[in-house]
Amino acid sequence: MKWKKLGVLIKPDPALYWMASHAGPSFVDIVENRALVYLTGRDTNNVSRIGIVEISLEGEKHRVISISPKPVFDVGEMGSFDESGVSYPWLVKKDNRIYMYYVGWVAGGLTRFQNSTGLAISHDGGKTFQRASRAPILERTDAEPVSTGSCSVLFEKGRWKMYYTSFDKWEAHPESPRPFYNIKLALSEDGIHWIRKGEIIVNYKNAQEHIIGKPVILKDGELYRLWYSCRGSRYRIGYAESRDGIHFVRKDEEVGIDVSPSGWDSEMIEYAFVFDHKGNRYLIYNGNDFGKTGLGLAILV
Repeated sequence: MKWKKLGVLIKPDPALYWMASHAGPSFVDIVENRALVYLTGRDTNNVSRIGIVEISLEGEKHRVISISPKPVFDVGEMGSFDESGVSYPWLVKKDNRIYMYYVGWVAGGLTRFQNSTGLAISHDGGKTFQRASRAPILERTDAEPVSTGSCSVLFEKGRWKMYYTSFDKWEAHPESPRPFYNIKLALSEDGIHWIRKGEIIVNYKNAQEHIIGKPVILKDGELYRLWYSCRGSRYRIGYAESRDGIHFVRKDEEVGIDVSPSGWDSEMIEYAFVFDHKGNRYLIYNGNDFGKTGLGLAILV
């Protein structure tokens, strides 16, 4: 693979409260040739919400057409698992519904935050979403007592597959507590209730790496392609392949994209989402500072 960078596409906008400081992790939905970016924005208090940005992918100049003035999905009620933020959307369309899997945040504590995986469902084509439950769909267990996070979900052959972020632990660090997490697999019959067997899909490659998250699954024929964010000292985008959707081989060296020599994505790249449109394959991703410098676009060449 080789990706050609097309530059920053979406930048934070101080005039829009829900994405005033960050334009972060995203999902792109193609609806009747319209490219809708379900985007995680952050306000000036570091609270994340999910809004919609319509972009144009026509011609040489890719641009923003419109940005929703309000988020399409907001934080949960006080005391809930998503009271401090909602982020990392992943959409699945099934039976005239749109299932949006997301990450809920609770700020504070010794570890600075707690994450949980939630689900909201739209019955009107993605204009509004209602929580399937006020509790996470992946609760803590004795085997996974810390947190769950971002995920990607496939529905195939009558079964739902979820590739999700699972926190192993937190460790003390001179700067701040450091989380450790990787990617595991869960299965479901209805997309709501999930069975977890603790199967690790992508694990750490060395002692320096402690983060593997934001999975993006895409099936090309019989080949499963998986992109993710991985971090040792700095975030990079990783890549793995599988023939059965369970046993993946890391091929990070084939991902075809890295930091730039200078500019908005010169220090880190992360939070990729890969999608196809009119015969082209695109990768939308974040650069320095977790979305503070915006969301960029690349095309497979």
